[in-house]
Amino acid sequence: MNNEARQLITLTDAAAAQVKTLVDKSDTAVLGLRVGINTKGCSGMSYVFEYADEKRPMEEEIKTKGVTVLIDPMATMFLVGAEMDYVEEKMKSGFVFSNPNEKSRCGCGESFSV
Repeated sequence: MNNEARQLITLTDAAAAQVKTLVDKSDTAVLGLRVGINTKGCSGMSYVFEYADEKRPMEEEIKTKGVTVLIDPMATMFLVGAEMDYVEEKMKSGFVFSNPNEKSRCGCGESFSV
């Protein structure tokens, strides 16, 4: 079994490329991108992203495709088995998740419930 098969989440090539772009454009040196979950939105939870300048205690560190993504420990149980992608559409662009833990998603796609 290869190392990526055991990772908490996987990244598509598009997501990895966007993480690299964001890290390269940061005003300060950063380790990678941190992914977490906030309680908000009409379905209860939403994904949040921020620059990570260091690994915090208990964070899951994913190194794949030349980038580093850190998973906030409070989000771990909601992200197990998820795939992170980056999509550019005519009216919006951003990271999206294919998450087997989601039970429902709001109509606007900004929040989800488990």
